[in-house]
Amino acid sequence: MSDLISGLLVGMAFGFLLQKGRVIRYDLQVGALLLKDMTIVKFMLSGVLVGMIGVYLCKDLGFLSLKVLPASIGANIGGGLIFGIGWGLLGYCPGTSAGALGEGRWDAVWGILGMIVGAALYAETFPLLKKTVLTWGSLTSRTIPQMLGVDHWFIIPFFIAAVIVLFIWFEKKGL
Repeated sequence: MSDLISGLLVGMAFGFLLQKGRVIRYDLQVGALLLKDMTIVKFMLSGVLVGMIGVYLCKDLGFLSLKVLPASIGANIGGGLIFGIGWGLLGYCPGTSAGALGEGRWDAVWGILGMIVGAALYAETFPLLKKTVLTWGSLTSRTIPQMLGVDHWFIIPFFIAAVIVLFIWFEKKGL
């Protein structure tokens, strides 16, 4: 039960941040898709950096163990296409669909229904996908620090610096 409550609280915090960052707005979603407004990209990259630091800090402090699973090129391409087409057609990604519905925008219901139907279709076709698409181009389960043979705290500052440089470039371009 405490996992459910934790999940609810984290979800509410995430929704609050989505709304506060204004990334739920349709015009920002379309601006991101057209590469004219990088507000959403900045929001997502900020989340990636916070998550990267938080996960490795929790791992080093012994709060969690990190198990990196191998990736599948077929699964990533297929999932990316479905995600991108849905985002392009609806104007919301999954997280922003829920946030938009929370703000009272009923058009987001179509995206949420699409996610539910998509999850059900995936569950029903999983045995077939497991033998086909999910086997296409299996990638290693090693992280970048593991591939380079260095500590993760050596790599993280480079990612932070790269994101800061990218943010500065976005600002200079008015994105």
